[in-house]
Parts: sequence; structure tokens; C-alpha cells
Amino acid sequence: MTQHLNSSLKFNKMNHANKLEDLKVNVKIKLAALWTSVMFCYIYEDYFELYVPKRVERIISGESLLNTPQKLFAASWVLIIPALMIFLSILLKPKLSRLFNIIFGTCYSALMLWILSNYSDKWLIFAIVFAIVESIITVIIVWYAWKWPRQNQLIL
Repeated sequence: MTQHLNSSLKFNKMNHANKLEDLKVNVKIKLAALWTSVMFCYIYEDYFELYVPKRVERIISGESLLNTPQKLFAASWVLIIPALMIFLSILLKPKLSRLFNIIFGTCYSALMLWILSNYSDKWLIFAIVFAIVESIITVIIVWYAWKWPRQNQLIL
């Protein structure tokens, strides 16, 4: 019995000593990290698209979707907003940050699903994967914002 107890204590001591530290991450940091991840996906998908045959030639000749200054300006906001959300998720007060994350996370999820539905070229299989991953990330953003932890307050 004593031997069993001693080996059990040794095992528990070893098990406790081998546990890795796991800190609770604030929801603001999680949201900023998710927006950062989605931004990397947006940027890399756009970069990889340059390797699609004839893509660069179409961009140079103006045969692309973004063929006017107005369209390019409007499309710029598609990347500006998530870039700002990285910072705003941390900077803003919780109520406003939660609201912005729900609104923009929902909008970007819908946008990516719409874009996904328009891909049909075999060269854009990679873009389909990116759009799926981006949609998943923005849905997670909405979920974290929706489930934002509440402070425990004692009301007297």
C-alpha cells in the first residue's frame, strides 16, 4: 500500500512538473490576432493570384476588375477595414469593439462567401481554399465578439 502511494505521489509530482503554462488570453487580443490572420490570408491570396497565367498582363492592360480609380479606391477599403480592426479591437471600449467586430466580421464572412461562389477557374483552386479559411476566421471573430465575457459585478 505504501509503495503504491509513493509511486502515485511521484507520478502526480512529475505530472504537475510537466504541465505547460496556459494563460487566459483576453478577448481583445484574440480578436486582434484573428484579424491579423485574416489579413495575411487576404494578402497572400492576392499575391498568389499574380501567378495565374495572364493575370499580370490583364492587370497592366486594365482588363481586371479594378480598372478605374473609383473601383481601386473602393477596393482599398476592403483591406483598410480589417487592417484597422487589428488595432481597433484592442483600442476601443468593449461595447464598441464588440459591435464593430460583429458588424465587420459578418460583412466580411458574407463577402468572402459571395467571392467564393464566383470562383470557377481551375487556376483559382487556391483562392477557394483561402476564401473558405477567411470565412471561417471571420465567423470565429463574430462568435468571439458575440460571446464577449461579462464582468462579474456585485450590485448592491
